[in-house]
Amino acid sequence: MSFMEIKDLQVHYPVRGGFFNTIVDHVHAVDGISMEFEKGKTYGLVGESGCGKSTTGKAIIGLEKITSGSIVYEGVDVTNQRRQRNSSYNRDIQMIFQDAHSSLNPRKRVKDIIAEPIRNFLKLSDLEEKKRINELLAIVGMPEDSKLKYPHEFSGGQKQRIGIARAIASNPKLIIADEPVSALDLSVQAQVLNFLKEIQQELGLSYLFISHDLGVVKHMCDEIAIMNKGRFVESGTKRDIYQSPQHIYTKRLLSAIPNIEPSTREARKVERINVEQNYQVENHKYYDTNGRVYDLLPISDTHAVAKKEEREVVI
Repeated sequence: MSFMEIKDLQVHYPVRGGFFNTIVDHVHAVDGISMEFEKGKTYGLVGESGCGKSTTGKAIIGLEKITSGSIVYEGVDVTNQRRQRNSSYNRDIQMIFQDAHSSLNPRKRVKDIIAEPIRNFLKLSDLEEKKRINELLAIVGMPEDSKLKYPHEFSGGQKQRIGIARAIASNPKLIIADEPVSALDLSVQAQVLNFLKEIQQELGLSYLFISHDLGVVKHMCDEIAIMNKGRFVESGTKRDIYQSPQHIYTKRLLSAIPNIEPSTREARKVERINVEQNYQVENHKYYDTNGRVYDLLPISDTHAVAKKEEREVVI
């Protein structure tokens, strides 16, 4: 049973021009996507840079203005309530940002950074607040004396852990993780990803994991949506996407996953060339004449693909 449903979400940015600086066009950053979230599951949102995946996450949490569509949280339409400071939606939906350093206030100690959502939503006493901060630092594997330090005193992985501690401070139901490991070293990436999974099992969290790295998404996610040009081109379970990709854009992404096995190098090169050729030849089946992605069509109970609907001709 889903606790949140996103229906036909659209985020359009006006393009101004001319002598009077009037609106002459719109950039369709997010152009009609729908999702549902269930407790304890990880949902992947994958696509190249500029496809609209980060804008989607920011629109859900309230950092971007929604042009149209709705967000229904626990049966209530909260589309216009996301910016209200003390709403339960803001307490239950938190975000981990890509740039851990920029997301932490350099003038505040760690204890004040982590305490901010606690003070906004939980209203604990000073003693209870200190205890909660110590508990959160323990959960993310940071020593207790970290709370007295400033962000610049930590490594990239430690800063990301502090960001995670802040995100889970208010006991949220959904965490939007916007490429949380893309700026980290590989060894630290694995550490943070495994840590996120441990927290999920312990606290029953749901994740919206935004990434362009299909290897990371395969490790983390239960269900995946592939995004291109502001729309979903394919959605399904991890098995659907990796073992039976149907959209030419999904195949293109999968063929680009690095593989260091020397014996398969030539075969993978040929495969990438074939995929690229098919992408050029079959483009019209998956994009209309304006380059817009077609609507998703279900091909199984869990799998949907955006392609031109083929109508049977009755003679």
